[in-house]
Amino acid sequence: MSNIRLFFKESLSLNLISKLDKSQSHYLYKVMRINIGQSFSLFNQSGEWEAKINEIEKGIVKFSVIRKLRSTNNEREVWLAFSPIKLNYLNLMIQKATELGVTKFIPILTDRTIVRKLNDKRLNKIIIEASEQSNRLKVPRLEKIIKLNEFLKLNQNTNIVFGDLNTNNSKINFKSSDPLCILIGPEGDFTVKERENILKLKKIIPLKINQNILRSETAAISMISIICFNLLF
Repeated sequence: MSNIRLFFKESLSLNLISKLDKSQSHYLYKVMRINIGQSFSLFNQSGEWEAKINEIEKGIVKFSVIRKLRSTNNEREVWLAFSPIKLNYLNLMIQKATELGVTKFIPILTDRTIVRKLNDKRLNKIIIEASEQSNRLKVPRLEKIIKLNEFLKLNQNTNIVFGDLNTNNSKINFKSSDPLCILIGPEGDFTVKERENILKLKKIIPLKINQNILRSETAAISMISIICFNLLF
């Protein structure tokens, strides 16, 4: 059984006969050198399945699903609300956050946000590739960009862990099964007014994770690691 995993957005079921798109076919056949009769795995929210290559026609891989490998479990909802940053750092943050278990990405616009547009197609490609690599079944969702004030209005009752250099709190003990959102500021941090509005939320948990000032992507990866470790143990 090959350890190659591909995300398949359409429905998967036993004995399904279908085909991969051009990009995935090229990766499987030309890059990984998987040939007719060999197997690989496909996954989506329905679980993970073993598939066998039946035919390769004009560069397109045709396959059949031969057995189910595993079912999805109830994955804990951990969201990341972040201010978009420069491309290379953003790509790294999205990739590592996906590997660590984030289930939803919420880009927010703040007064100090520099990057105000995102390439959703590119980011979703990174999310899918990171999900394939990290053995995940459910691929995280990427929401549309939203202004900070609107985000706060929509999340009055959400459990939010706020990366706050100005707080003295450095501990978290969160055992509820409700969704948990990690909120990371932009380069230059939130303004004084924005911070005041954030701290007015009902379920806000300000958290100081380091004495040093961290880059946005470093802060995000650090906080996700801390939260996931806390939730696991």
